Amino acid sequence: MLKRPGRSNGVIGPAGKPLTVDNLPPADTERWVIRRKAEVVAAVRNGLIGLDEACERYRLSVEEFLNWQQLIESHGLRGLRVTRTQEYREASSDRAVIPLLSRQRGGADGREV
Repeated sequence: MLKRPGRSNGVIGPAGKPLTVDNLPPADTERWVIRRKAEVVAAVRNGLIGLDEACERYRLSVEEFLNWQQLIESHGLRGLRVTRTQEYREASSDRAVIPLLSRQRGGADGREV
């Protein structure tokens, strides 16, 4: 592999193995398992590819990529599991709904006014 200007060749992936542009997930990836998401995040974080390049290559929105990055920072690799993502979203959604329900019902005990 040729070294591209401004690119890092010393990136270690989430599995502890060297990561190169050539062994990143294929551009046509449809099944995004934890390892593949983590490899793309590691590649961007370590300068192997840029954020714009990753989003274009994998047809990701910037928000989706940043969500993957935030999940890794907050919950580790396990946070990238789809079921976990749903649980995290539900938990934050529940925290927003409970005060709303309390106000609508007239108090924290749930009795209607």
